[in-house]
Amino acid sequence: MKKTFLAASVAALMCGSGSAQADTLLGLYIGGQIWANEASGSFGEGIDDQAVFDFDDKNQSSFYVAFEHPIPLIPNIKIASTTLDTVGGSEILGSFKFDNVTYSSQTTLDTTLDASFVDYTLYYEVFDNDLLTFDFGLTARDLDAYIQVSDASTSSDSDVSGIIPMAYISTIVGLPFTGLNVFAEANFMSYDDQTVYDAQIGVSYAILDNIAVDFDVTLGYRTVKMEINDIDDFYSDLTYDGFFAGAIVHF
Repeated sequence: MKKTFLAASVAALMCGSGSAQADTLLGLYIGGQIWANEASGSFGEGIDDQAVFDFDDKNQSSFYVAFEHPIPLIPNIKIASTTLDTVGGSEILGSFKFDNVTYSSQTTLDTTLDASFVDYTLYYEVFDNDLLTFDFGLTARDLDAYIQVSDASTSSDSDVSGIIPMAYISTIVGLPFTGLNVFAEANFMSYDDQTVYDAQIGVSYAILDNIAVDFDVTLGYRTVKMEINDIDDFYSDLTYDGFFAGAIVHF
């Protein structure tokens, strides 16, 4: 299956989730979240050949591991995985072609959209202390998806796979004497009528904070936009957003 490379642009929003304790030697972060999101939008096999579907709300999972070190010129590394599985249906207003099957106007279609991606991020820390953490870097998003469309008598499906390069930025602001941090994080790319971003903002609370280990719980809001042109002949304008709750362990 071919990998289609999209070109990345500048920039991004805000980011990160975690403890604001500096790593003087080595730091390992392990985090995860349950994300109650709403999906909306369209997909198809062309910019002008997309159908809008009413998707079900779903609870999605996400987790990551990050390794940080004090060597200035070598980037830190973060690997994150997210699922975006949903089902939906719609009565299409015009004809719709998918996987060489054409569905006529006024047909009621059901769809399954099972997507996931793994982010491989290399980043540098500009600040890393109890009051402010700021990171920036680059992410390679490895996207895989399975899409099925069906009516009462016909079914068509497609597999989609591609690498999306993105900018990465993250910040954490500590609130002294409260155990609370405010964090924000984003991956972003925009190029040639294509826009993909993944941004979250929230608060974390330190339940455990000592030399050996930190343990934080998090609560926030996350939104993912996938306006994609031609990854394995797949086009989309999809948005996922909603609140999440999670936890982070820092060794």
